[in-house]
Amino acid sequence: MKNRIVLVAALATCLFSCTSKEHTKCVSSKCTDTTETIKCKTSPTPPMGWNSFDAYDSRINEQEFKATVDYMAENLKQHGWKYAVIDYCWFNDNPGGWNNPNKRHGHPDIRLDKNGVPLDTLCMDQYSRLIPSVKRFPSAANGKGFKPLADYVHSKGLKFGIHIMRGIPRQAYFEKRAIKGSTATAADIAETFDTCNWQNNLYGVDASKEGAQEYYNSLFELYAQWEVDYIKADDMMYPPYHKGEIEMMRKAIEKCGRPMVLSLSCGEAPLAQAEHLKKYATMWRVSADFWDRWEDLHHSFDLLNAWTPHRGEDSWPDADMIPFGKLALDNRPVGKERMTNFTPEEQNTLMTLFCIARSPLMIGADLLSTPKEIIDKYFKNDEILAVNQHSTDNRQVFKNHAYAIWIATEPQTGDRYVGIFNLQDKPSKVTFNMELESLRGDYKARDLWSKKDLGTVNGKLSVNLGTHDATMIRLTKMN
Repeated sequence: MKNRIVLVAALATCLFSCTSKEHTKCVSSKCTDTTETIKCKTSPTPPMGWNSFDAYDSRINEQEFKATVDYMAENLKQHGWKYAVIDYCWFNDNPGGWNNPNKRHGHPDIRLDKNGVPLDTLCMDQYSRLIPSVKRFPSAANGKGFKPLADYVHSKGLKFGIHIMRGIPRQAYFEKRAIKGSTATAADIAETFDTCNWQNNLYGVDASKEGAQEYYNSLFELYAQWEVDYIKADDMMYPPYHKGEIEMMRKAIEKCGRPMVLSLSCGEAPLAQAEHLKKYATMWRVSADFWDRWEDLHHSFDLLNAWTPHRGEDSWPDADMIPFGKLALDNRPVGKERMTNFTPEEQNTLMTLFCIARSPLMIGADLLSTPKEIIDKYFKNDEILAVNQHSTDNRQVFKNHAYAIWIATEPQTGDRYVGIFNLQDKPSKVTFNMELESLRGDYKARDLWSKKDLGTVNGKLSVNLGTHDATMIRLTKMN
């Protein structure tokens, strides 16, 4: 009887927190817990969108963001790209605006005195909550926060996301600022020893302290008021794994009344925490910061293969952003301003792998200066994107030093998708032995990149690929 009471109470909480039409089926099959926190699902397919980091680092402003949203609405929305995400330090008037001798160009650390007290102030309300810089986001004035910008994104038929850093601002700690809903202050819940090792703006939060959950509740209450749809929470898994703060964020989301994607960074996510991640997060980074380097892409094969048992509805291992097109404007955040260092063949490989492994797809480039040819080929190919969004039984069949094979199923027809990869530093003919998957008899083959039918195959499927190249073949069984 006691268990039944707990279940009823949990389902009631779930009904309360899932308020939009797309989440009305939260009860029963959509709920994944009946004791602590109901995880109401937001992402039956891998999220697709754009994030500002790879192009703008920490300094995007309202004008630049709106221009990108306009471009997405006109060119990408119809192909499934729907999230527009502002990455970190939107609460800083001038991030990276001082010469930091210990960090890269434009790194957004704040200056500290010898006692660790901030010399640079961040934009923050009376409850220790960071708010948007009005200098960069003028529509946030008069306490409006990101609500006007979210309204703009929603008016375009897209969804709005922001990056947050784990923890509570150092500034709030030293000023002993209040926490909404608690008599505790920032100084009571901060862990001053628990700092992000690559960004010094915040202290960690001790989940065992009174006021800690109330702090996170107040944050997500504010984000719900702004009508945020997607939270990218950073410094969550980089050793150590911040189990307490992950759980507090999930509880705060379910309490706030607005469904939100919870995306955890940075990685590599610990595989030993897979069950915990599936319970509390929507997606999580399985890679370290991923850039336009072949070694990063080559490593992604092993990472995505390792996480195969753990991908599924609302639980998406994330291979990180897609660094195609124009990157690192003003030589930030990594390397010189450039068009991607990935060759066209390597771009084929990345999109083929990320799609057949069903990684979330988040474009990192500046869309406004990326060549149309890149956008048309990689971000508008609906046959390729359908593999990412709708296939099942996605897994690696074979990999050695020379080539790799991945496979998936089109659930409506039973057709098979085959990703064929040449990992060698030279062009090569790569052959898939169809017997490895018991694919016997005649199959009609279609190349999804060239959008051409290749005729009939039986027993073996062979393709000629360039250096670090790939293709995706759809196989349809013939009667």
